[in-house]
Amino acid sequence: MMSRYILFFCCLLCYLNFDNRLINANPIGQNCVSSSTYNPNTTTGSTYRTNLNFLLSTLSSNASRATANGFYNFTAGNDPSNTVYGLFMCRGDVNTDVCARCVENASTEIVQKCVDQKTATIWYDECLLRYSNQSIFSRTDTSFPLFLSNTQDVTDPGLFGEVLGNLMDEIASKAANDVSGKKFAVQEANFSTFERKLYGLGQCTPDLSSSDCDTCLRSAISNIPTCCNNRRGGRVIFPSCIIWYETTRFYNVVTPSPEPTPTLPPPSTARSNGDGGISTRTVVAIIVPIFIAIVLIVVAFCIARRSRKRSGVIIVETSGVTEISTIESLQYNLSEIRAATDNFAIGNKIGEGGFGPVFKGTLPNGQEIAVKRLSRTSAQGAEEFKNEIALVANLQHRNLVRILGFCLEGEEKILIYEFVKNKSLDYFLFEPEKQTLLDWSRRYKIIEGIARGLLYLHEDSRLRIVHRDLKASNVLLDRNMNPKIADFGMARLFGVDQSQENTNRIAGTFGYMAPEYALHGLFSIKSDVFSFGVLILEIVSGKKSNGFYQAHGSDDLLGYAWRQWRDGTPLAVVDPSMGDSYAKNEVIRSIQIGLLCVQEVVEQRPTMATVFLMLNSYSLTLQVPNPPAFFGRSRTES
Repeated sequence: MMSRYILFFCCLLCYLNFDNRLINANPIGQNCVSSSTYNPNTTTGSTYRTNLNFLLSTLSSNASRATANGFYNFTAGNDPSNTVYGLFMCRGDVNTDVCARCVENASTEIVQKCVDQKTATIWYDECLLRYSNQSIFSRTDTSFPLFLSNTQDVTDPGLFGEVLGNLMDEIASKAANDVSGKKFAVQEANFSTFERKLYGLGQCTPDLSSSDCDTCLRSAISNIPTCCNNRRGGRVIFPSCIIWYETTRFYNVVTPSPEPTPTLPPPSTARSNGDGGISTRTVVAIIVPIFIAIVLIVVAFCIARRSRKRSGVIIVETSGVTEISTIESLQYNLSEIRAATDNFAIGNKIGEGGFGPVFKGTLPNGQEIAVKRLSRTSAQGAEEFKNEIALVANLQHRNLVRILGFCLEGEEKILIYEFVKNKSLDYFLFEPEKQTLLDWSRRYKIIEGIARGLLYLHEDSRLRIVHRDLKASNVLLDRNMNPKIADFGMARLFGVDQSQENTNRIAGTFGYMAPEYALHGLFSIKSDVFSFGVLILEIVSGKKSNGFYQAHGSDDLLGYAWRQWRDGTPLAVVDPSMGDSYAKNEVIRSIQIGLLCVQEVVEQRPTMATVFLMLNSYSLTLQVPNPPAFFGRSRTES
């Protein structure tokens, strides 16, 4: 009897280890329909791309909501010539957080792998994402199948084929009639000639009817001989459904499946062993509680031990929300940081910010990190500083630089970030030899990414953050030139109360600060909107805001842009290094949005939610901007 419990105990530990896997960040396949393309440099093509970006952003943001139930579809655009239809579906056994990260990866990768295609699908182990210029909702699509097969052959093809056929038939029926609405089913079957069981999965996009789902799955099943004949595992993946089978379990289960509790004999048959021994019922009553207690202790130990291991970012998945497990999992020893940075060697210094120098480092596992050695005095004690770190580190978004941890020893206060490859935006934007690397398509993508990150900080995160120092040097670019906002939350870490509407401690950079903040210490999310407007105008013009007036007379960049807008010559603001290779309507609209963001009256500035909508919807009519803040007077006036 104890051997059964030991077997269950081992299975439970294997389950816990299996369920702790990270998602596969690489797609398993994609289909880019080359027969249908668009030109982003034409008006129609530019609008299609704008609608596509808005669609992908909407899909990504909805994947993190538990109410999406692993599926969401959306339509962007009103004109049939540039409308985009899209959807995502996550595998029915993954939680909301895994789903959100998969869809986020997919929405980034699909436009990089399917450049300028109007119709595309990308598949991951945990999700699929697709879009088209034709409606794809509630329609069965079995075109362009993706076949994946195990490399090992079965030893008894006849018997294996019979068991597989019966298994997949049951799965198709269960998935098509799934009462949860996910159109998802998993099943296992015994296979006598193998020690392992045979495991299967089937799923359709939930917008299909039961009959269409059944048809799609059976079409996939009929392709098994073509895909993976006599192989121990395989997948047939259509845009509308998927089947998958293996001889090892590859899907998650909500709870482990222990063997049934042994049936106890009726009371009349329970007897002593004849020499004063203990009855079977008594043995069970003693052993089972002890065993359960041992299992709980070991499980708790394993979870605690995993949370303390540093293998990249330390996160746990709970109810669809990504959270830092404990403050201890974030804390590094000073000796670790010294070793990673070669004792803060000058050769490893990669920047100097308002809060201190930044060094590149490498952890023992090979992970590259950025180390910010804080030089400014914090108003907080150690415990409060740790608590703020834990809060800020929980802000997880693709357009934010990820905080990996901190070090707090003696006088040292150090922050550890993910290392972002391509330096900061100002390195490319204001250097003549680098400006040509930023064509308009990349610049617009950067503007959208910054807007997306700010929107998350202001409205979508649990912890509302006012950045208060948004500028080109605080926007880092990854290897694909995607923007990541850095130094968010620094005001919190230095003891500035974010709930207050005014402060005597100004944390910002000349040229980016809103007038009410620079002159009176008043701040709000509209202060960040002002900084974002300055950034838009810098990205369009390739000129620094805080040095523009020295080279161009009395106007600063904001005043110059507004004069050109007022006089009907807004394209005079455009960076000459781009030549004529840009969508004029998109550039003019961007300048107008930038000017709306830098209005002197706080109430006249849009929120980031409205800004994001302006950037992604040409159907929204923009207001005419008034003269910007500081127009006609010096910024140094008080």
